Formats: sequence, structure tokens, C-alpha cells
Amino acid sequence: MIDGQTLQEMLIGAAAVVEKHKQQINELNVFPVPDGDTGTNMSMTLNTAAAELRKLHGAALTKVADTAASAMLRGARGNSGVILSLLLRGISKSMKGMEACDGAQFAAALQGGVDAAYKAVMKPTEGTILTVARVSAEDAVAAAETDSSFESVLAAAFASAEDALALTVHQNPVLEKAGVVDAGGKGWVYVLEAMQAVCRGEKIEAAPAAEAAVKEQADFADFDTEDITFAYDTVFIVRKAKEDIDLAPLRRYLDTIGDSIVIGEDDEAFKVHVHTNIPGAALMRAQKYGTLELAKIENMQMQHDDLAAGRKARSTDDLEEDEEKAPQGVAAPEKKYGVVAVCAGKGLADVFRELGADNIIEGGQTMNPSTQDILEKINATPSEVVFVFPNNKNIIMAAEQTVPLTEKKVVVIPSKTVPQGISALLMFDPDANEEDVVATMKMAMQHVTTIQVTYAARDSDFDGHDIHAGEYLALYGNSLFGSDTDVEKLLAALADKLKAEGSEFITVYYGADINEDQASTAAAIFSDRCPEAEVSVINGGQPVYYYLISAESQ
Repeated sequence: MIDGQTLQEMLIGAAAVVEKHKQQINELNVFPVPDGDTGTNMSMTLNTAAAELRKLHGAALTKVADTAASAMLRGARGNSGVILSLLLRGISKSMKGMEACDGAQFAAALQGGVDAAYKAVMKPTEGTILTVARVSAEDAVAAAETDSSFESVLAAAFASAEDALALTVHQNPVLEKAGVVDAGGKGWVYVLEAMQAVCRGEKIEAAPAAEAAVKEQADFADFDTEDITFAYDTVFIVRKAKEDIDLAPLRRYLDTIGDSIVIGEDDEAFKVHVHTNIPGAALMRAQKYGTLELAKIENMQMQHDDLAAGRKARSTDDLEEDEEKAPQGVAAPEKKYGVVAVCAGKGLADVFRELGADNIIEGGQTMNPSTQDILEKINATPSEVVFVFPNNKNIIMAAEQTVPLTEKKVVVIPSKTVPQGISALLMFDPDANEEDVVATMKMAMQHVTTIQVTYAARDSDFDGHDIHAGEYLALYGNSLFGSDTDVEKLLAALADKLKAEGSEFITVYYGADINEDQASTAAAIFSDRCPEAEVSVINGGQPVYYYLISAESQ
């Protein structure tokens, strides 16, 4: 039997083990583009749960499972993270009301997790984390019929997961050619391995934080205190006079006297963070809503002067927990439709804003936003219906998980690339009915070919292409186009293909590592080789991808 404390230790241990091995998992991603982030996404998702679980003390099994599932639901990143959260959500539902569970009940919970994950994935693919989880759950259930001890069932689940993982290399042609197992499946094996270690009484140490090359100390003398508009960093807690207090008027008032406003609340109290020049006014206004309990006021200009002079900045520690971002409220609808888009790069963000996007989430390849990140932007959008453009195939599932988490109606437009999202939004008609809006935008995406030019992150033999780390690499739609040490030769080959395809509109979005002269050269290559096409060039500012190229024909 295990109780809440044991499950808590198992899940925290799982987070530590996946964190330790996340780079190994990342490197199992077969495609040679620099987007191997399965391990990172699974680690970040599990660590969201671990952070919440560390706050529990003596909680029952059902409370531990619910806490972890809730945290992972909001912290899920990428498809692998979402599937992991779905597995735990199903496990949590199976453990509802339990103070403890034996092996048979745990096996049933594993099966419940698998059922939940398969139900949520529209087209499950064999040879993935889903396969590994399903096989391990089935064998756990079978093992429980002869020996229902928790240790025996968990051992069967782990052994079966290892066997199933080894078979994934033959279940997916891409994995088989590369000779590697599935990255997400490997992550699930690590989860079960950690659980088994904890069950045996082994101590799992948290993985050390990754070291980064950073300055030993920032040069505060380079920062001008005139840049500090509001000097006092003000934080306080107020005990509510009654439960159902509307804090929106307080937020509006604080917005007139400061910035960096965050208000978090529960049924009994609320906590405020604001930068202002008149902290006393903020405190006095807040007392209209209850009784002031604690306050912290720090002069940021004086702190700057201390740091610039090499002194320790003066500070108070009364409310040291407040620097975490508190959840925001839900914006009242001011219109029927709103738009949230995911992209990376100031230029691309500006394009989406010009096309009517209300909120931008910075993210994309290698930095998938969590479900919570997307949810916060949805709730901040002042509309009845919110259209979400993930603009990346690995973000679509995380976006879809927001649907039951908000009172707003969320419609995810399944854009897999930024050019798809832009083309869809160009066709957005705010006066049309919802069904027609969705149909029109989805139709627009079908006419877009996306080309992505990046670099090869590793040596690879992929689809007959001999690729070497560091070469320029081009993806044409969903396929690998080729690689070359000369980016202009690669662009010329791509232009010839677009001419053969009859592309009429070509837009070149150049990234953060490309200057204007290089971008102009790239655009000239497409103009010269595709004389019938209208070629545009835009500074997208995106990381990782040197060029994102959109090609359309009517």
C-alpha cells in the first residue's frame, strides 16, 4: 500500500529524474533541426507539479494526486507535456477519495490515465509515449491479478515500459531509420523508474541547476535612475471585510498611480504588488476593502544607488513570497471575437498585432508556452469568443487544454506554422458568424506552403540526405528539403521549387541572426527566380530560424 506521502515523494522524485536526464531525452528527437525539446517540456511540466507538492504536508493520497494533476494541467508544455499531464489527470480521477491504494488500485489508476490520454488525442500514433504507457498499464493490471502488492505491480509496469520502449524503434519508420527509441516514451520510463526507486526506499536527490555563462554581477552603474518612473516597490496584504469583494475598482485606481500591478486573492484576503511614488495612497485606498495586515515598501532608486556603489541593497523581507506572479482575473467582454497568437520575434508579433491580435504569447520552437501561459492571455482578452493561433504543431494540444479552464469560449485554429497563422488571420472577418469565420481561416491555411531555414543541430542521415551539424537546413512543408554550407545556394534551390509549384505570393520573414543586407539578397534570389511572383520581405526577428518563407497561390 502507498499513502499520500509516498505518492508525493514518487512524483517529486520523477521530476528530479526527468530533469537530470532531460538533455538525453531531447537528443532522442530524430529530426536534425534544433527543436529537440521533449525532455525539456516533460521536465518543466513535472516540475510544476513538484513545486506545488512540496507545499503539502501530511496530505491524503487523493489530495496529492489532485494537486499534481491540477498543476500539470496548467503547466503542460508541448505535446509530450500535455500527454504526461493527461496521464496524471486520469490517474488522479481513479484515485478520487482514496487515502491509500494497493497494487491493483494503482494498476487501475495507470489504466485510467492511459484511457484519458488516448481519449484526448485525436489520432494516436503507435511507437510513442502513448504506446509505452498503454503497454505498461496493461501488464500492471495483469500482474495485479496474481500479486496485488504495490511493489510487484510497479515492478511489472516498469519492466513492461522498458520492453515497450525498446520496440518503439521498430514501430515508427523514422525512429527505425535513426536507430533510436521514442523520446516521450523514454521520459515515461524515467517516471516509472523514479517511482520504483522511491518505493524501494531510495533517496532521489534533486538535479543540480544547469550552469550558465553569466556575468558575476550586473553593472548597475550603467543603469540610470531616471529610468525608474515609480520609485517605491510596494507589497501588502489585506484581510477582506467580506468574501465577495470586487477588486476591479482597486486595480483601476492603482493603474492611475503606478505600474507593475499584480493582485492575488483567496476567499479571506488579497495581496497587492505595485510600483508607485505614493505608497501611502495605495495602502489607504486598499483599506476600503478590509484590514491591512502586512506591508513592504522598498525604494528602488536607493537600492540602485547602493548596488552601483558596491553596497548591499537595503531591503525588507516581510512579504518575500509575493514576487511570484498571481493569477489575473477574466477580462469582461467588450466585443464578440478576440485573438491570441503565439510567436517569437518582435517583427512577427507586430504583424499579428496589425492583423488584429489582442494578445501575443512569446513562444514557438524550442520554447513552448504552457497551458497556463495561454490561459492567462485568453482570460485577458476582452471578448466573448477567443481564437487561439498556436502557430506550431507542438503547441496545439496545450492550447486545446485551455477550453474547459475558462468561462470564455475558446476556439483553437490549428495553425502549425507562423505563415499559416498569418494567412488565416488575414481572412478573419469580425462581422461573420463563428462557423464561417473558422471555416474561412482553416481554408486559408490550406493554401500556404511554409519553408523554414535553420541550422542542423546534429549529424544525420535523413530521407536520403547526408546532413552535417552546423549546415544550413531547409524544411519544405512537412518534409526535409535539403542542407548546404552555402545558404544562398539553398535559397536558390528553394526558389526554383516555388517557381515550379506556381507560387504567386512569397513572403520572406528574416530572423534575429540575419541583417538587412542578407535579407535583401535572399529576397532578390526569389524575385529573380520567380519573376511572376510578388515577393515581400519582413523583419520577423524570430530566433532559431534564419528565414520563415510563406508561399501562396490563388
